[in-house]
Amino acid sequence: MANRLINEQSPYLLQHAHNPVNWYPWGDEAFDKAKQEHKPVLVSIGYAACHWCHVMEHESFENEQVAAYMNEHFVCIKVDREEHPDVDHMYMDAVQAIGGSGGWPLNVFVTPDRAPFYGGTYYPPRAAYNRPSWMQLLDRISNLWEDQYDEVSAQATQMIQHLRQASLRVTQTANATADRDTCRKIADTLLKQADKEHGGFGNAPKFPGTMAISYLLEHYHFTGYEPALKQALRSLDAMIEGGIYDQLGGGFARYATDNNWLIPHFEKMLYDNALLISSLCDAYSITKDVRYKNIIEETIAFVERELKDAAGGYYCALDADSEGVEGKFYTWTWAEWIAALGANDEVVAQYFGVHEEGNWEETNILHVAENIAQVAATYKFTEEEVKRRIDAVKAKLLAVRAGRPRPLTDDKCLLSWNALMNVSLCKAGVVLDNNKYLQLASTHMQWMMGAFHTESGLQRVWKNNVAKIPAKLDDYAYLAQAMLQLASATGENNWVAKANELMEIVTREFSREDDFFYYTPVSQKDIPVRKVDLYDGATPSANALMAHDLWICGMCMDKSEWIERAQSMLRNMSDTAVRYSYSFGYWAILLQRHVMGMKTVVCTGVDTGQYRSEIQANFLPQAYMLTSQKEISELPVLEKKFFAGKMYIFVCTEQACLSPVSTVKEALSFLTPEHMI
Repeated sequence: MANRLINEQSPYLLQHAHNPVNWYPWGDEAFDKAKQEHKPVLVSIGYAACHWCHVMEHESFENEQVAAYMNEHFVCIKVDREEHPDVDHMYMDAVQAIGGSGGWPLNVFVTPDRAPFYGGTYYPPRAAYNRPSWMQLLDRISNLWEDQYDEVSAQATQMIQHLRQASLRVTQTANATADRDTCRKIADTLLKQADKEHGGFGNAPKFPGTMAISYLLEHYHFTGYEPALKQALRSLDAMIEGGIYDQLGGGFARYATDNNWLIPHFEKMLYDNALLISSLCDAYSITKDVRYKNIIEETIAFVERELKDAAGGYYCALDADSEGVEGKFYTWTWAEWIAALGANDEVVAQYFGVHEEGNWEETNILHVAENIAQVAATYKFTEEEVKRRIDAVKAKLLAVRAGRPRPLTDDKCLLSWNALMNVSLCKAGVVLDNNKYLQLASTHMQWMMGAFHTESGLQRVWKNNVAKIPAKLDDYAYLAQAMLQLASATGENNWVAKANELMEIVTREFSREDDFFYYTPVSQKDIPVRKVDLYDGATPSANALMAHDLWICGMCMDKSEWIERAQSMLRNMSDTAVRYSYSFGYWAILLQRHVMGMKTVVCTGVDTGQYRSEIQANFLPQAYMLTSQKEISELPVLEKKFFAGKMYIFVCTEQACLSPVSTVKEALSFLTPEHMI
């Protein structure tokens, strides 16, 4: 018999719709019931591609005896963290305060007033790993609630006070003005954390670290600092060659469980692939290495093929598991390898690191064990012949893999993640000079504008032509960034005006007194603590993106107060960005661009499309470009810059415009690193 989750759209919630646990979705109904029956509430949070979420479901939530106990003593709520990141943020902070660590599944015990008093992550069905079994924990919590309610209530009140105070202590004002030395300190801080042998930052589990990579690439561009370039490219190369990258179908898994990037946690997330496309675009812009171009194209092809809804949006993720086994869809036993190819191809086996005994749990994760040149030298073949053999084997393996049971697709669409993908399509279109990607971005933007808008405003989640859950700060910030990048890439300047409208909403609905922004709007009343998102998680800080958006919109719309607000936010974050550069990577990127001089580039006249392409063929991360072929524009930055029959390029700082020039070479002289040094 189904529970209340059967009426939800989230694939994660629907996975639990037939559990014997009487799950409720997040909302007033469950908390009203808890108040009426004076019961504690269990809020269990996860997401569709979460391996350990599946494990705990099978071990505990599908167990009739366990479910009966949960139903009798608790009101149980299931939350998809991707639908309600604000709920996840608040309760994750509470669990980390209680136990020092967090993760998913996140299981939090809260009062009927939504205040947390205890919580943790995965609990096994029997006591193990120095933690109680799930049933033991449930029994302890139930007894505490019945026998020591006053203490529980007091602890919950203290936790809410702690979370509110923590939300207030979010910034530290810098004592000095940032300069080029500050940028070098940030680069060196990142390099101290870097794994110089295997790439990436820190030890396993290893995440992509795209904001850190992009910072180092930009730092090299501005200063010529070779260690920054070396580490950034080593990190990208290691991921490209590792098992974290799907060597057959393209696309990146969420993270690697080892230092060598061989063993991924096999789930594929939209946001990881979008952010890696952007970093790869930066790498290609600097190096022009065709390998990065190929991976950009393969990753976009993967997203278009496996994460694209027929209506036009992009899905959230592919699960790590299939047939109940992590990675089974992607790995190959020796018998499967031989059966797929008819016989072992020693050349390709050496390239992909395939062995009879396997390289992970008696199976093989395909990776680039030796590059094409090394394999060609071993077997006395030409590199072209080796590449042809690899391509032929890949086609056979893909055909076999296509017949396997597929991992679950989390087929909801999130506005914030779709906006990140739109930015990546724009960057790829510009960097690779590929109008196909720009057209994809334009069509996708039109879809987002229709799909996520309802009569009550911008929504966060879309599925099956239904949009729901009011948008959060990251939805607005990422969407505005996508609009600004689309305008710059295509000359469709109406998107700047649309981004300006979003900034108006955010400054009205999300503002704090200290220039930063809450994650949730003032109208949202379903959580007791409004959090401020400052650090980068798996995706960039929403406040950092807001500072960037305000800066660009302020320059384009002649709103000095927005530029001043962005600069105030950046000043208050500069010391933190220097000290904790990896966790505040997007702030670091913005700080470096500010030091090097944020600029707008306005190109007007009859041949602006050609001139735009020539200028954007250069790596200019600190410059925002607009083009116009019209005398009248709704954008103040374009006013009085059009002269009939002539083409001019205006390079402007935050305070003033430099003398207009009529050639791309002259414009680039104001924008290249040599000019800034």
